[in-house]
Amino acid sequence: MGLDFGTKRIGVSMSDELLLTAQGRDTIQRKELKRDLALIKGVVDSDGVSEVIVGLPLNMNGTYSEKTREVVSFVVELEKTIGVPIRTWDERLTSKQADRAMLEGDMSRAKRRKLSDRLAAQIILQSYLDSRKRD
Repeated sequence: MGLDFGTKRIGVSMSDELLLTAQGRDTIQRKELKRDLALIKGVVDSDGVSEVIVGLPLNMNGTYSEKTREVVSFVVELEKTIGVPIRTWDERLTSKQADRAMLEGDMSRAKRRKLSDRLAAQIILQSYLDSRKRD
């Protein structure tokens, strides 16, 4: 399972059973942390997720920003809530990749805003899956 943790939404993606491809899932509208964590746990439990990959928004030079620290805090709380391993994954430029792909697909601004987090989560997870193939 891949997550793109944002200010207003959490993008969700899931891999196929062979761990080859990532597909976007419904986006979680953030309300309050406890509820958000419960929703993620529900997906983990119902879909039999064995590992969660969370995008880590590093600065271009690899350093942590305030947003990076916020994601790390979220991961710490998520680890307390779900019973599967969590790994962070460098997500630099995934939002830009998602936006570029949607622009090339000639999507309206409203549709892009709605799908951006889901697509970013999909790109994060696909990047992680692709890296496993190289190992």
